[in-house]
Amino acid sequence: MWRQRIVDFLVYVVVRILICTVQAMRLETGQRLARTLAWLFCDVVKIRRQVVDDNLAHAFPGMSPAERLHLTRRMWEHLFLLVLEVAHTPRKIHETNWRDYVRLTNAPQLVRCLLDDRPTLVVAAHLGNFEVGGYVLGILGFPTSTVARTLDNPYLDRFVEQFRGGTGQRIIPKNGGYDQIVEVLARGGTMTFLADQYAGAKGCWVQFFGRPASAHKAIALLSLDNDARMAVAMSRRLDRPMQFELINFAMTDPHEVGSSVGTIRELTQWYTTRLEEMIRLEPHQYWWLHRRWKDTRPKRREQKAA
Repeated sequence: MWRQRIVDFLVYVVVRILICTVQAMRLETGQRLARTLAWLFCDVVKIRRQVVDDNLAHAFPGMSPAERLHLTRRMWEHLFLLVLEVAHTPRKIHETNWRDYVRLTNAPQLVRCLLDDRPTLVVAAHLGNFEVGGYVLGILGFPTSTVARTLDNPYLDRFVEQFRGGTGQRIIPKNGGYDQIVEVLARGGTMTFLADQYAGAKGCWVQFFGRPASAHKAIALLSLDNDARMAVAMSRRLDRPMQFELINFAMTDPHEVGSSVGTIRELTQWYTTRLEEMIRLEPHQYWWLHRRWKDTRPKRREQKAA
């Protein structure tokens, strides 16, 4: 036990040193470094290269191999820029100057929902800089509660939670946090979810980029059971680092009379389709690293065996 704690602490120290180094960089220097690291990870080390290429080939069948490679490099550059931006955000973006860094689009409808007594679910994807999106909502006076997996390293977990909670965002553990989620919704609060990861064979199967994908049933169920409206949003990077557009992309109320999203499957497909539409706008800012389209349903395995 004590050996693991020492290792965890040493890893934490290394991460903090790297973050301090990144914070000392000019954004322009960081962008050049991100581009170099992107080339290294994509073309030399080729981390998850086959997974990314397969995902892109299925999502964009008309894209040539050269175009997919170019998009893969841009994705890696985006990921390194995301780290750069997260490191700089607490020092640069504040209540008095957030307009210098963030543009709001389609905000009034979402703001009205966040101000009234009904709960709201905000659904996003691993797209753009979702970490900065939650941070900025807190600055605007709308702290949210977010479900996130607890990191194995307790020192890093505490450090990440301090960043996320810097403007009032509350982190609820992915495992064992259901009662806390219900409590937030019962008092009319706002829950945010990253809803684009594989949910296993028993998930809700929907269409995502023309392929069956398993989504978590709980998000739609929470909306239907708690009289909650749903918003799909993203925080995308604009033409340079630390410049963002926070977009309220779409909203729905499954409790409206005549709603077409009144079941778990309908609502899950609705927000999954909206996520796909957002990703198509900025495909290089999406995490194509995920094995999103695994199909482990028993019937599928039996059919393949036959």
